[in-house]
Amino acid sequence: MKLIVLRFLVVALSCASAVLVIANLRTPKVAANERDFSPLFSTLGMPQPAQTPAAEQTVAQEGREKNIKLLGDLPASQLIPVMNYFAVSMGRRCNFCHVNNQGQWDYASDAKPEKNTAREMIRMVLDTNKNFFKGNLEVQCYTCHRGRNNPQSVVTLPLPVPSPPPGGGQGRPAGAPAGPGGAGTPGAQPQGSPTPRPTPTPAEELIGKYVTAIGGQTNIDKVKSRTLTGSTTAGGNSVSFEIMQAPPNKFYIRATTGQGVIERGFDGQIGWEKSTNGVRQLNSVEIARLQGSINLWGNLKLKEQYTRLRTQGRDKVGDRDAYVVLAARSDTDVERLYFDVETGLLLRRVTYLRTMVGVIPEQFDFEDYRDVDGVKLPFIVRISSVDAGNPVSVRAYSEMKLNAPVDEAKFKKPA
Repeated sequence: MKLIVLRFLVVALSCASAVLVIANLRTPKVAANERDFSPLFSTLGMPQPAQTPAAEQTVAQEGREKNIKLLGDLPASQLIPVMNYFAVSMGRRCNFCHVNNQGQWDYASDAKPEKNTAREMIRMVLDTNKNFFKGNLEVQCYTCHRGRNNPQSVVTLPLPVPSPPPGGGQGRPAGAPAGPGGAGTPGAQPQGSPTPRPTPTPAEELIGKYVTAIGGQTNIDKVKSRTLTGSTTAGGNSVSFEIMQAPPNKFYIRATTGQGVIERGFDGQIGWEKSTNGVRQLNSVEIARLQGSINLWGNLKLKEQYTRLRTQGRDKVGDRDAYVVLAARSDTDVERLYFDVETGLLLRRVTYLRTMVGVIPEQFDFEDYRDVDGVKLPFIVRISSVDAGNPVSVRAYSEMKLNAPVDEAKFKKPA
């Protein structure tokens, strides 16, 4: 009975989307990770997380955004990523639901019917997961929309042709009698036992190989600071920056943009941002994301960050073969790490932001490893994110130094 109800719900969901979503414009293709992220958590036995970190205010508590009706319990730092997730799932931009009058945004306005349609879809997703999947994120916006305005509800033809069975056999036609012992061809030689799957390389061994590949633990332990300069290119725009880092997790970032200079810092206790709008304090989630973005200590000391590690198999990163390690930082925070099979270097790191309406991935690809004072570090980082405006940004370092003197005052919040 439950299966029948669920099937009916899926059909109703598709019909409702087709009727309620008004615009029927052609949508662009969007690049996204099409894997089902639910098994990512369930395979590690991860429980449903609390929606709000204890140290962070929700959207409703912060009170800065008006007319928020269904996402009030969302952590404030997740609001923009979730909005980008909606846009990418639909193959649209912000102005599909929100009012923009000659460059002025009125996000609180309900003038566009698409915004109320979005609320109905959000409510449907929340109710479906609550009532049918015990609160797990089995159904998300991307589950049905896949970058289209209207969900695909009709089977696309022609169907893919299944691959032939191993050994070039054609299989036994339906209704044909099987030979002795179930063989399809009388007199055929019995097949040998399948080749046993090799035991996967333990995750700890892969991380040990990575430590050796970048210079060894002794050289890593000598790293006390890093200074670097470079630029980030996204959407045809380029931003130059300077970065200073010191242990255990201090950082200072100065970025020069077309709108002026933006500075961000963290002295180990307080994170801050200074721009033409003044100085504001960063919350814990923003600090963690900035640390993950520049990620010196995180990439140098991998093993210490995780409570559970498991080799998941092999995959391709570009033209390189890579071992995939599923790494759990906490019960609700997991990553995938991709290590080059040949060199042992870290090629890719994928993080997952779990929200009340979906799991949002972010991918970091590391290229052009060079020796910097005895430690190999990547000089190019490609960041792929759920952002319809800037889905890919490339960070290129022009100069990098380890253990150069740093000014501790740079990490302090300005007056």
